[in-house]
Amino acid sequence: MELYDSLIRQAMTLGGAGAVKRYAYDPARAWPDTGEFELVMQREAACELGGGGRNAANFTCVTTTPGLVDADEVLVYGPDIKDLKGDADYARITLLEVDGAALEQGDDTEQCFRAVQELDFVKYRVFPRGYMIRTSSESSREQVRVSRSAVKDGVSFERVGANFIRHYHLDPKVKHVRMIFLTAPGADYAQAARCAKAVKDITMSLTKIMEGMPTDCGSCQLKPICDEVEGLKELHFGKKGKRQ
Repeated sequence: MELYDSLIRQAMTLGGAGAVKRYAYDPARAWPDTGEFELVMQREAACELGGGGRNAANFTCVTTTPGLVDADEVLVYGPDIKDLKGDADYARITLLEVDGAALEQGDDTEQCFRAVQELDFVKYRVFPRGYMIRTSSESSREQVRVSRSAVKDGVSFERVGANFIRHYHLDPKVKHVRMIFLTAPGADYAQAARCAKAVKDITMSLTKIMEGMPTDCGSCQLKPICDEVEGLKELHFGKKGKRQ
């Protein structure tokens, strides 16, 4: 699956020219997970990420291309949680390498769709303690409210990222996970939002292909997406051929 490869490459540039803090995944460093949604009241909050009029973005990209996501790691561009001075712009990006052999069984389109859907849903099952996540699938925004008690106990993007990585590795198809957190003032949040929209458009196209979209490209509303994303058109007509 190479549908998201160009977006993965773009994601690696969104942090801007500032220094990046890179942490190898250590399961022992994973921030505790409550297993259920935890409400953090505003009066209890140390900071809010991506809230109000702040920039916010969230998206997940999946690839089977070897080496594109070559390690389990957490990348942080900008101040970590304990260093934030109040509310901040925020983006969280997840890049996944999955086992290509696991996607080659059966209908390629169905396998792609199911893999993307299953892995995207993982974010709704992660509940870091004192780190209240509100994700909008419609707008591809994510807002986070961090409690003062969590900051006091040592919450960090490294540890929250390790919690996410641990959840992703519950799926045996997942080989590597790269979590990217952006809080840097110089990060390209506008481009992050555009990437998030592109991911949503690709996933919507996969859904339409599954449902049986038109084979006349001239009349298809998704033609601009197929023209831009390498592999989508092949999946579309491959699906058509298997139905005949």
